[in-house]
Amino acid sequence: MASVGTSFRRKEGPEKLTGEARYIDDYPLEGALHGVTLRSKVARGILRKIRFDPAFDWSSVVVATAADIPGENAVLLIEKDQPLLASRELNHLEEPILILGHSNRAKAYEALEHIEVVCDEEEPVLTMEEALADGAVFKRFEIVKGDLDAGFCDADVIVEEEYRVPHQEQAYIETNGVAAWEEEDGTLVVTGSMQCPYYVHKAMLGLFPRAPEKIRVIQTTTGGGFGGKEEYPNLIAGHAAVLSLKAKRPVKIVYDRAEDMRATTKRHPARIRHRTGVKKDGTLVAQDIDVLMDGGAYVTLSPVVLSRGILHATGPYECPNVRVVGQVVKTNTPPNGAFRGFGAPQTLFAAEMHVEKIAARLGLDALAVRRKNLFREGSVTATGQVLNESVGAKEVLDRAVAVSRYLPRKKECERWNRRKSAPSWRGVGLAAVFHGAGFTGSGEVYLQSRATVSLLPNGDIEVEAASTEIGQGTTSILASIVADALEVPYDWIRVSTPDTARVPNSGPTVASRTCMIVGGLLKRSADELRRALEREGVDWPPKPSSLKRAARKLCANGRPFGFVQEYERPREIRWDDATYRGDAYGVYGYAAMVVELEIDKITYEVTVKDVVTAQDVGRAINPLLVEGQIVGGTAQGLGYALLENVIFDKGVMANANFTNYAIPTTLDTPPMRVEIVEIPYSLGPFGAKGVGELPMDVPAPAVAAAIHQATGLFLTELPLLPERISKALHDRAHRQS
Repeated sequence: MASVGTSFRRKEGPEKLTGEARYIDDYPLEGALHGVTLRSKVARGILRKIRFDPAFDWSSVVVATAADIPGENAVLLIEKDQPLLASRELNHLEEPILILGHSNRAKAYEALEHIEVVCDEEEPVLTMEEALADGAVFKRFEIVKGDLDAGFCDADVIVEEEYRVPHQEQAYIETNGVAAWEEEDGTLVVTGSMQCPYYVHKAMLGLFPRAPEKIRVIQTTTGGGFGGKEEYPNLIAGHAAVLSLKAKRPVKIVYDRAEDMRATTKRHPARIRHRTGVKKDGTLVAQDIDVLMDGGAYVTLSPVVLSRGILHATGPYECPNVRVVGQVVKTNTPPNGAFRGFGAPQTLFAAEMHVEKIAARLGLDALAVRRKNLFREGSVTATGQVLNESVGAKEVLDRAVAVSRYLPRKKECERWNRRKSAPSWRGVGLAAVFHGAGFTGSGEVYLQSRATVSLLPNGDIEVEAASTEIGQGTTSILASIVADALEVPYDWIRVSTPDTARVPNSGPTVASRTCMIVGGLLKRSADELRRALEREGVDWPPKPSSLKRAARKLCANGRPFGFVQEYERPREIRWDDATYRGDAYGVYGYAAMVVELEIDKITYEVTVKDVVTAQDVGRAINPLLVEGQIVGGTAQGLGYALLENVIFDKGVMANANFTNYAIPTTLDTPPMRVEIVEIPYSLGPFGAKGVGELPMDVPAPAVAAAIHQATGLFLTELPLLPERISKALHDRAHRQS
């Protein structure tokens, strides 16, 4: 009956495969209005007047503005700086000003064309550097370890470089969409495509003051998120709800692709500067790292994105003397927010490329430099955290190097590149990363996540948690953990729909935490349920008939019988938010990747020929799902490295469609060999750690390293487009001439 470690069929798979799964736009709502958004056409200004064309028939249109919000006009998250609807200040292009609804969607969009916004336009701040010069800093962090000055004095060589990484669009299959209505008993219901129902619930309480139980948030089948549906649904849910209350009818808002890409959050662009002191043998002795991120117009999740970014900025390497300074600034661009990896892909690209630069400067192979400094058990991170267990850095590096035949393939590429008649350059690149699983520092303590496994009156077993299925396999993973804890078949486990009226708050579906944190809570709950059932005389493993008998006794008044488990920080994990010292994460995942690629000498097009990656996930609860996460994350990371080029014009995305914003397709996806490394974590369910974000961190630096080997170009800015490679080659030729 064991399901952990077995690739069981996905719980939600058949519905999606057959087309029975219903997304928010599939739900018919009788009498519903289609909501659309009037948005700012200036990046910065003061709103003076909204004019409605008197020649247009407004009789069947309902309009909601900031004046219709019954509570505070603020989208609650970390700060309250973002209005639900702009009432005076306009701080970015595409900022929502009003919502209007009509029973016919086309008519609703037509109505937008008959509204004029009068405003006093002001000069916007559009770059990180301008914002920093103006002092527009949302958040600043600093990490200090050892004596940086002494470390640089001890160095034989000092290596400096600046790296830049761009916006990235989440490009989920299903765009943002929600529906809202008020029940007869006064309950405000919001349902839609989202990652974090309780985030939406909390935000709604500030906008629509009423008892918490009078706001209900339900997740529908969600077509992908990648962080893009972590915090943004707070905004669109508020829009649907305020219009619904005004109209006294259900309202559905579903963005088209262009609106979704122009108006919603993206990955934070960043500039990362490294100054590193090393010994001649490659030993790190000092790291001075400066991280600057663009938060956009409002705070959203920028402080925690920055936090994770700086905590990963050193790479998976031990150094005795470290300083990392991070700042995130305000610009007049749409707010940036959560995206898979959450700040780590930005800083890890810089960290890994800097290892390549150090190796080149010292005349060493980058593999040797990595091996010399790599984390191992007993290593101490920049925050002073001692890595006591489940440190798979060496194992994943060795596995990736061996399986890919990294050193022989590198020599083969060198021989190929010496052929003047060769039509292309070939290169092999290597990268190694780490990624903290779960919320940073005291985040999990603050969340106080709760989850339950219950025996239902009919004898079924149900998982109750707010963790959402967004394509990554949550329902299947949690069911496997509970099934094995109870020693019952996987098919016996039901997983409840995330609904704030029915399930406890298990925290957001983010930060590679669902399997490790929520799965851990559910295992503890299942263990308690098992003990209670054994006390009732149920033999183990149980039969359906014995569970039904126990249910008749334990499920009083038809209520489920279960045990709520609340997160408690293990005694061995210590963290100080004020000083940024201690155990930043309970444990880390580790990944290494070898990429082989080819660059056409005429078009400069890069073709990735082979990818080998080894990733330490603690324990693979469902190996096929783990492999799927790694393959998907790798493809997304290759897009970040080579294809995805967000073009901003006057503060907004200009190429907001999949014609001009290229993401990897199956034709762009190279052969991938995935090596799952299992070094169990004692505090994870059955030894599991997180895996959702880790695969995103490693492809970009591995690709850049392969381009370096192929061409000798040390490219420091993503994406690595053909035109960027062409320019660098021609600039080098010009310098040499």
